[in-house]
Amino acid sequence: MRVGVAIPTLNAGTRWRDCLEAIRVQTLNPNRRLVVDSASTDQTVAEAQAAGFEVVPIERSQFNHGGTRQWAVEYLDGCEVIVFLTQDAILASQDALGELVRCFEDPTVAVAYGRQLPHRWATPIEAHARLFNYGATTLKKDSVLARRLGTRAFFCSNSFAAYRRSTLLELGGFRRDLILEEDAEYAARAINAGYANMYCATSLAHHSHDYTLSEQLARYFDIGVFDARNAWLREEFGSHSGEGWRFIKSEFRYLAQHAPWQIPKAWSRAAAKFLGYRIGRIERWLPARLKRRISMSPWYWR
Repeated sequence: MRVGVAIPTLNAGTRWRDCLEAIRVQTLNPNRRLVVDSASTDQTVAEAQAAGFEVVPIERSQFNHGGTRQWAVEYLDGCEVIVFLTQDAILASQDALGELVRCFEDPTVAVAYGRQLPHRWATPIEAHARLFNYGATTLKKDSVLARRLGTRAFFCSNSFAAYRRSTLLELGGFRRDLILEEDAEYAARAINAGYANMYCATSLAHHSHDYTLSEQLARYFDIGVFDARNAWLREEFGSHSGEGWRFIKSEFRYLAQHAPWQIPKAWSRAAAKFLGYRIGRIERWLPARLKRRISMSPWYWR
């Protein structure tokens, strides 16, 4: 298969070289390598070009999670599979790309995403989040399994995910009107269309965040907005609430065993998530100026 790799960037920082080097040493050599850069002011563009990437610059105001990635899909013509990474995701083994692309030997697979491991410097809270969401067992999530998995069926992450380009175009591509979760929304549509969302536990990348309380609230505000504006997902797959409580119980069990001093921080983060999400669900009643201030994606409210 002809494979393209696409990475949206903005001032990628010190981890960017590690990301590029991890791609360079892969046993699967991508046919095309693309960076879509939102007017970086550091060495992001120069380092990408030195690593053999084609760089297409855009204005920061042009960036859109779904729209920018959809543009990359259309730009990378001739590629059968397109792998998306984020600038802070570092492939953890030399066969990470090969393992992920191998999933598309199954013609029913529309999207496949890899296993994310915490960075070495990740906090216990962030380490648990990766362990909870990315297990050790590969799973093909189709319409039959979706009845049991609920919202977990369409869970996906463009921090490290691959798409069959022809199917993506057939189903209309990534939506441009979403605040985030363009990956999960597409996976849900693919499942409804008879395709599968593959979780590939043998394809590994390091990726984790240690969000502040305000960042956590902002992110979950955006998730609340997404859920409020995409009610069809709840109708088709059920509510997120059960999964949320399962996560909280798992997190506190993990911290009690590995890092009990982190439990107060976990409580405050859970409160920030809940508050942000509930505000996001009622965003239609809020003024645009306030939504821009709360959101992690202020560009969305222009």
